[in-house]
Amino acid sequence: MDGTLLGRLAALPARLFGAREARCALCGLILARTSGAEAPGPFGLCPACAAALAPRRGGFCPDCGQLHAWEESPPHLCGDCLADHKPWQTFLFWGAYDGVLAELIKAFKFRSGLAHTALLSGLAAAAFRRHAQVWPDLVAPVPLHPSRLAWRGYNQSLELARGLSRELGRPLAAEALARLRPTRPQASLKRARRLTNLKGAFAARAEHAAGRHVLLVDDVMTTGATLVECCRALTEAGARGVDVLVLARA
Repeated sequence: MDGTLLGRLAALPARLFGAREARCALCGLILARTSGAEAPGPFGLCPACAAALAPRRGGFCPDCGQLHAWEESPPHLCGDCLADHKPWQTFLFWGAYDGVLAELIKAFKFRSGLAHTALLSGLAAAAFRRHAQVWPDLVAPVPLHPSRLAWRGYNQSLELARGLSRELGRPLAAEALARLRPTRPQASLKRARRLTNLKGAFAARAEHAAGRHVLLVDDVMTTGATLVECCRALTEAGARGVDVLVLARA
């Protein structure tokens, strides 16, 4: 008897009687063995993982997500946003770039962790539903330059935007933005250099952006220079509004 048939026979009782094993989508902990439809907690997580991935509910700037010292304080504008309004209408994010969320994003971005796409897209969709004021006409990712795309093999922002577009039922505009020239990774630069590194690095296609409200998606925001330049390009291409959504704020 071959292994395939043995596997089918072993699975037969579960198919006949409806028993199943539910596991945490993050750590793999067995949550329940039931014959009914009992499901795990939010996003298919065990209580410990759900707590570790809880959203940031306070202590941040609502315009740019800048994190304040006290998480318990109500959202309030930071000094930069009081002095200079950002080029987007609404800023949406899930949490701070630390702990479990940071490790998930690093795996997703640098270690071919595409298995985390569904979970991270779910977090992004929940962040949108918690804070969004306008439903977008389309979802657009921050693009990679072709040379960086060839090196990495995929654009993590595109994969996140793809999952988010399915969650929200809105079209994905994967080519709404293009990166015109390679730039040094923002993480390798000091703050002052980050703010000029991306000047003129992006262009938007009017056939996608003109007259539409765009939800711009990226994984992490640090200084915001990338998102500012992308928003400016979309606005110049005729977008009637741009909202920004990131998983994490550094």
